[in-house]
Amino acid sequence: MSGGPFDGKAVLTGAGKSQVGRRLGRTGLDLTLEAVLRAIEDAGLAVDDIDGIASYPGPGVPDPGFTGAGIHDVRNALGLRCRWYISSMETAGQIGPVIEACMAVALGLANHVVVFRSVWESTAAQQGGGGRASVLFSGGKLPPHLEWVAPFGALSAANWLAMPAQRYMHEFGLTREQLGAIALNARRNAGLNPDAVYRDPMTMEDYLSARMISEPLCLYDCDVPCDGATAVIVSRRDAAAGLPRHPLTVESVGPGMFERATWDQRFDVTTMAAHDSAATLWQNTSLTPGDVDMAQIYDGFSFLTVMWLEALGFCEHGKVGEFIEGGQRIALDGDLPINTSGGQLSGGRLHGMGFLHEACVQMWGEGGDRQVPKTPEVVAVGVGGGPVAGSMLLSGR
Repeated sequence: MSGGPFDGKAVLTGAGKSQVGRRLGRTGLDLTLEAVLRAIEDAGLAVDDIDGIASYPGPGVPDPGFTGAGIHDVRNALGLRCRWYISSMETAGQIGPVIEACMAVALGLANHVVVFRSVWESTAAQQGGGGRASVLFSGGKLPPHLEWVAPFGALSAANWLAMPAQRYMHEFGLTREQLGAIALNARRNAGLNPDAVYRDPMTMEDYLSARMISEPLCLYDCDVPCDGATAVIVSRRDAAAGLPRHPLTVESVGPGMFERATWDQRFDVTTMAAHDSAATLWQNTSLTPGDVDMAQIYDGFSFLTVMWLEALGFCEHGKVGEFIEGGQRIALDGDLPINTSGGQLSGGRLHGMGFLHEACVQMWGEGGDRQVPKTPEVVAVGVGGGPVAGSMLLSGR
């Protein structure tokens, strides 16, 4: 394959996931350590082999359920001696730290970096955490993007995203039935995933009759808060020699951002940061959208999947409705399977990193009942929505 930005030096060698569920009652650190240790074992490594650590979002997050543990919590618990570390919310979406870990191993700053993302939003909500109060920063001041919408009660991302979704529908004729194809595809795949939160069958009638949250987004257009953690091991290719896994090469990444980090002030409100990310992804590789066998793309809301399908070049701008019509093209046995674990709409809101974990599972042929008929060789991962986004192109060739 092409050298890409890392010249083939950055590879994924292991992936791990904790128990996933609603209101598990376990601490965020407990779930995080479970995922991290599973990823290390999956890569055939020992804890002492890990010399780098990275995570999203880092300290200072007001909502306790939004992050289960920080990098220093994990370092201290496992006794890691790290030559490189980072955690930040100001990065290319939730997989930004994975991109930064690729840079670290390519530069020789570390040999094996564990990157994790953990949440316990379901349990935190039960305990009274999160909610509208979490949007307030120190001193009770609203972040700038909320100063214009919070006075009208629009405190949810469902409200912010509903506006560009309405505009896209108006401009290009996207229908609710077409949007529903994404939710139904996620539910079908989740039915084959024993770890998914929602596995009961869902029909288009179920989708269309669900209560509206923020028009045009109904209940089944919104992801499922849960407790859980995911982790991957990013290794320097030379250091991966002799490990049990076939390494997955990080062919390219998309960390770009061309406009302001905003939900509603882009020059074209029918595009999002996903379009900036995807543009830089393809600029860094000779591969094309036609080479991609599978996409694991963000579905915090179903409309974000619409944005990613378009941004990554799988269909023309404004033509996503035709692309997903009926759901056959994006199904497990379709031309471009997406979100094979059930995504966040039915599998559970692991907040981005779950998509990268699922890409690894599918590329290593370990998806079980949900494994696609032909093991994918090239997979695109797109994570984030609205004002921030990051993408990655993996190859198993």
